[in-house]
Amino acid sequence: MDYQLTEEQQMIRDLARTIAEEKVLPVRAELDEKEEFPTEIMKVMGDSDLFRVFVPEEYEGMGGGVLDECLIIEEISRVCGGVALSYAATLLGTIPILLFGNEEQKQDVLPKIAAGGLAAFALTEASAGSDASNIQTTAVKDGDDYIINGTKQWITNGGNASYYTVIAMTDKDKGSRGASAFIVEAGTPGFTYGKKEKKMGIRSSSTTELIFDNCRVPVKNLLSKEGMGFIVALKTLDLSRPGVAAQAVGIAQGAFEEALKFAKERQQGGQPVIQYQAVQHMLADMAMQVEAARALTYAAARTIDAGAKSYSKEASMAKCFASDVAMRVATDAVQVMGGHGYMREYPVEKMMRDAKITQIYEGTNQIQRNVIAANLIKETLR
Repeated sequence: MDYQLTEEQQMIRDLARTIAEEKVLPVRAELDEKEEFPTEIMKVMGDSDLFRVFVPEEYEGMGGGVLDECLIIEEISRVCGGVALSYAATLLGTIPILLFGNEEQKQDVLPKIAAGGLAAFALTEASAGSDASNIQTTAVKDGDDYIINGTKQWITNGGNASYYTVIAMTDKDKGSRGASAFIVEAGTPGFTYGKKEKKMGIRSSSTTELIFDNCRVPVKNLLSKEGMGFIVALKTLDLSRPGVAAQAVGIAQGAFEEALKFAKERQQGGQPVIQYQAVQHMLADMAMQVEAARALTYAAARTIDAGAKSYSKEASMAKCFASDVAMRVATDAVQVMGGHGYMREYPVEKMMRDAKITQIYEGTNQIQRNVIAANLIKETLR
């Protein structure tokens, strides 16, 4: 469909597609098999100015919108969801600074991100997943510093990022209102990395434990003010969820294309399997679902870019719907390809593995439905 992209957006999309096909495609299977972080590809993306897209012009960026970011994530995800995640997670870790950073913090960090530096967002803990208010990591003020203690779990880009936005409790007696957000640089004394997870999918992305043991962080690294950490987290996730939706759309598109190509080439009963109506109906459903997910994702992104004050419902709708589509389409792609689809020789088994996480992270799809329903209730009470 024609989504009326601007000339600049078309250029961004085409550049991302070129990188995906020329740099990611030849190594995606190897990166997945070895669970290897795509360092060289991130460098290529940085050198191609794709990290500048989400950084404002005054901080050496291009000042692009959410739709621009989604176009990049979708195109890379069409080839490899794991590689795309390393880029998208940098956006996730940068959003708190974009939304809540002061001028000094922005001047210090954003130009480095624009040049290709990696970032990460550290919220999840062993007892704080969907229940993000149950954070146990603490930050105690001590003179001109905060001393952070605790462990973060399943942090994307952990061990590879230069900057981490960390949510910690500055007043445990206040519950969620006692959480605060901090910028923590890699290499800060007392900040180390623990277990690197071995995952079902997105294997080229690093998912790592962060350990804070009397880690001293300057007061100037506090984002906004004490007690704003939970708001920082919620606003960050609202803004990042269209990116997850775009990742899901890209995975679904890639799986659909592989299934369509296979159905045209695979012979059964003396004819290509695409001639069988059962297969045609599966492919038709897959095409409809992918296009519907793309339309909803782009609409959510454009709503944000248009300056909407509240967009949590739209962001959750896009993330939830697109990730459910990605799982359904990737599974159907394996089915269309039969035994071939189940083999690692073909990429759809990887796409099926990669798709699953999009239904889980940045808020499970059950949580997304809670968010959507809460907004619907609020709207009816106006």
